[in-house]
Amino acid sequence: MSAQAAPTRRAGLAGHMNELSLLAGIFVLYAVFAATADGFMTFHNQINILRDAATIGIAAWAATLIIIAGEIDVSTGPMVAFVSVILAYFLQWGVPTLPAFALALLLGGALGGIAGALRAFCDVPSFVATLGLWSALRGIALYLTDALPVSIGRNPVVDALDRSFLGVPPSAILMLLLFAVFLFISRKTAFGRSVYAVGGNPQAAFLSGINVARVRVMVFVIGGVMAALSGILLLSRLGSGNATAASGLEFDVIAAVVVGGTALSGGRGSMVGTLLGVLVITLIGNGLILLGINPFIQQVVRGLIIVGAVLANIQAIKRARARQA
Repeated sequence: MSAQAAPTRRAGLAGHMNELSLLAGIFVLYAVFAATADGFMTFHNQINILRDAATIGIAAWAATLIIIAGEIDVSTGPMVAFVSVILAYFLQWGVPTLPAFALALLLGGALGGIAGALRAFCDVPSFVATLGLWSALRGIALYLTDALPVSIGRNPVVDALDRSFLGVPPSAILMLLLFAVFLFISRKTAFGRSVYAVGGNPQAAFLSGINVARVRVMVFVIGGVMAALSGILLLSRLGSGNATAASGLEFDVIAAVVVGGTALSGGRGSMVGTLLGVLVITLIGNGLILLGINPFIQQVVRGLIIVGAVLANIQAIKRARARQA
């Protein structure tokens, strides 16, 4: 091995240290919960883990782009629930299933576009814009349903979305397919490079010819479409639209992205890290439930994970800057 090859290999390993540590953490979580939580390693529970991971993961792929762009979206949970309610009404009114799905995806994209436009053209902070959307969508969904499920009855297409294929839930298959799509977008496309540039330094990105406003709107549109897709899958899983469903999903999504190594300050992150972060968050939630841990304590654990991940990110950024200096 040449003298130059060794430092290059060490630098490569250092660049993937977050992913390697998360992978090690996943093995540790499996070992701990397999030894302490009855039923954790059963086939049925592993299928439940895949379903739960898909619920978080599909929204997390889009959230990764949003956070890399230096923004934040806290409206995911209410948007998923709202879309599931509207879709249930569409199906009740006799709208054919596939056109109803298309309308739901368009609705999600339009709602995401509202938040993106407020950020891009009105300089409203994305946290404020999506917090307003969070409150409005949850309130409208509860008002329309009186907090009661909206049943759709028997629907072969909707039922098929929750019917396992070779033992694997369709939602998990879709999650992995979308992961491959988002991985390609983030690494191999001009749009993906623009997202990193906008998150790293929007002023420099603008001066280099990138349409910063369009990038900001597009990441939120994509986030809305992915939330709508999660709403469709939620409807198939529950058999009804539910305004109270997906409560707190936005925090699990943000936690998965941040645990995966994406910097909340923008400009840094990876889809592979988010995938591992989704698995970590899902495994912890599943294991704590099987152990019978109080749900309120589970929220405490989630909060500690988010804070710890942010602190780790800050330290990683400081170390990277020190190496560059």
